[in-house]
Amino acid sequence: MDINDVTGIVLDASIKIHTTIGPGCFERVYEEAFYYELTKRNLHVQRQVLLPLEYEEIYIEDVYKLDLLVENRVVIEIKSVEKITGVHFKRVRTYLKLSKIKNGILLNFNVEWLKDGFHRVFNNDGE
Repeated sequence: MDINDVTGIVLDASIKIHTTIGPGCFERVYEEAFYYELTKRNLHVQRQVLLPLEYEEIYIEDVYKLDLLVENRVVIEIKSVEKITGVHFKRVRTYLKLSKIKNGILLNFNVEWLKDGFHRVFNNDGE
């Protein structure tokens, strides 16, 4: 399955979740629904994946947590906020850089139309 197939399934699942649950819930609700939808569609999904940070001789094991990691190829960051800002994009790019993954999706479910809350984020340094 190529990356466009995976992200297409993620988009389809996010539309279903947004249509069914709607905006305004806690992020954990959307994460649980996403995990359910993606595993139901036979994708390998990990939740709350710890992402370590190395700095010179120190190793900080649990500095970041990925909301979802799909097929070991797509990082999904779920938000339910009034507005996505630059710091949200920077956070996803940091996750991508540290994990050496190229593709990320930043999703804000607290929008009227999901097209306004679905953002692909790329890391050109990924493997």
